[in-house]
Amino acid sequence: MARREVNPFVKSALEYGPILLFFIAYLRLKDRTFSIGGTDYEGFIVVTAAFIPLLVAATGAIWALTGKLNRMQVATVILVVVFGGLSVWLNDDRFFKMKPTMIYLLFGGILAVGLLRGQSYLKYVMEEMMPLQDGGWMLLTRRLMLFFFGLAVANELIWRSFATETWVYFKTFGLPVAMFAFFMMQGKLFQDYGVEKDEG
Repeated sequence: MARREVNPFVKSALEYGPILLFFIAYLRLKDRTFSIGGTDYEGFIVVTAAFIPLLVAATGAIWALTGKLNRMQVATVILVVVFGGLSVWLNDDRFFKMKPTMIYLLFGGILAVGLLRGQSYLKYVMEEMMPLQDGGWMLLTRRLMLFFFGLAVANELIWRSFATETWVYFKTFGLPVAMFAFFMMQGKLFQDYGVEKDEG
């Protein structure tokens, strides 16, 4: 399927809408318990059960509109289905809380494999968005690899040490803000290693 342009607002709504809806639903249902099929489920588990198909549908809509999904989106959906499904099936919220850890370990590990092979896999994903010299890509990849591993550790510490509500705030706002801050802090790297696009 050919890649197509889509309204940025629509794309952002499909990417971040499920996460915000998860957050809102959690705040509304966190103190409630639901009895389904003779089993009691906390609000967090019920919200997780609703989030899984919502994310799958939103990702499917992105693919239908743009004709393409990046590897991060595909990996995220798979891990949400697996770990979210385990949480619902076993009625245990720990699996879903571990999902960000697995995502960041996976991404960090993939970048690490590329670096060991003398390659920047990040370049293949982001080169169109920000052209850099090869040295810049290697440096950015190394930094992002360490950042991903750091996020994995942070997620483990927070979900194991704090209440579920604290983890939900961290996942909904802390992780995106941390990612934004990371790239904002790479300004000097982009300046030193940036490559001007050819015009015409």
